[in-house]
Amino acid sequence: MTAELIVPALIALILLLGLIKRVDIVGSFTEGAREGLAEAVRLCPTLILLVTAVTMFTASGASERFAELASGVTDLLGIPRECTALMLIRPISGSGSIAVFDGILSECPPDSFAARTAAVMMSSAETTVYMMTVCFSSVGKKPKAGFFAAAFAADLACFLFAPIFVRLL
Repeated sequence: MTAELIVPALIALILLLGLIKRVDIVGSFTEGAREGLAEAVRLCPTLILLVTAVTMFTASGASERFAELASGVTDLLGIPRECTALMLIRPISGSGSIAVFDGILSECPPDSFAARTAAVMMSSAETTVYMMTVCFSSVGKKPKAGFFAAAFAADLACFLFAPIFVRLL
């Protein structure tokens, strides 16, 4: 089966199963869309706060200042200085980290050590703060500190091992 036929085949299978089981397909779709829209509206204030905070952090120059302050440690660990801002923004914002990554690619050639390290960081780390904010606010609970500690430990491992694997491979 070719890739172009997978989605239409899946849709046809769902419709066929709905007909066989005598499910109101249109009603089910409408109800799911209504619930999804209500959830999106409920999450909107949290997402606006997160996007505003990230935008203010990067626009104020705080991320660049922090990168300068942390350069001694990152140099010792073999992490390119260009990647420090990415390490700060990636756990918080996907779109912010894409903008930082784009800046790295505009400063450095794509096959440079810094660009390849940034690419590995982008593909291996997750927007942990963003994801936890969305997931926990959607169920109406506050996350425990252990969740953040585990998520940041995973991100830290990604950031520390990225330059090592780039050098090895």
